Amino acid sequence: MRDLKRDLMRFQENEITEHEIYNRLSKKTSGKNADVLRKIASDELRHYTILKKYTSEDVRPNSFKVMWYTILASIFGLTFTLKAMEGGEKIAQDSYEKVKDDIPDIAEIIEDEERHEMELINMIEEERIGYISSMVLGLNDAIVELTGTLAGLTFALRNSKIVGLAGAITGISAALSMAVSEYLSQKSEGEDGKNPLKASLYTGIAYMIVVVMLVLPYFLLSNPFLALGTAVIGVVIVIALFTYFVAVVKEVSYRGYFLEMLSLSMGVMLISFGVGLLARKFLGVDV
Repeated sequence: MRDLKRDLMRFQENEITEHEIYNRLSKKTSGKNADVLRKIASDELRHYTILKKYTSEDVRPNSFKVMWYTILASIFGLTFTLKAMEGGEKIAQDSYEKVKDDIPDIAEIIEDEERHEMELINMIEEERIGYISSMVLGLNDAIVELTGTLAGLTFALRNSKIVGLAGAITGISAALSMAVSEYLSQKSEGEDGKNPLKASLYTGIAYMIVVVMLVLPYFLLSNPFLALGTAVIGVVIVIALFTYFVAVVKEVSYRGYFLEMLSLSMGVMLISFGVGLLARKFLGVDV
């Protein structure tokens, strides 16, 4: 019986922690999203109260989790954060299943966790989620094109500052070009009611983030090959973070999406290595 009470108190902590998270997030937004979050927070508090009937104990929320998910929402948005939290809920559901025969009221909590809360989360309206395709366009193009360009220039010129300057000029020009292309594309096609200007901004900003990460090592490091290696590490980090974001939000395979993006960018980079070597050998470029 002592083990059962310990499990129930652990469940209590989880429920009151999530109540606190949802409650805090509701205060950071407004309108429909705030209403949805308050409803979820209310459900979590009700779950906590149900469990307290059996433990007769008060449990404090996990302050680290509250802080972590609050920060996560500020950086990656509500949809990502809530779906990441729901991933943890699936583990909690398995634990609830083990005690539902001993605690009849657990069935009500399980039903909420499996159905009701996810339905509410899917009602969240968040602008950036609607522009994921524009961000993917900017990131993919920047990673594939600029990584290849920098790799080729590194082997052809072998001068960090010149490669960095050429990469910056190329990257900024390409970012502006991609932003304009996305604007014209959205304006002509009118996909999903997207705002063409916002779509172009998401594309351009995503592109520029990659440009800065890739070019910066060339201005900080004198060895161009070390700068290239640092830039490649940056590419892998960007791909890993962004594919994780998309995988959670879109509920797709993280591993498959990550490997696809990584293979494309690394493949183009290797081809560009060869182009750079050939250019240096046959054109006689030496800086």
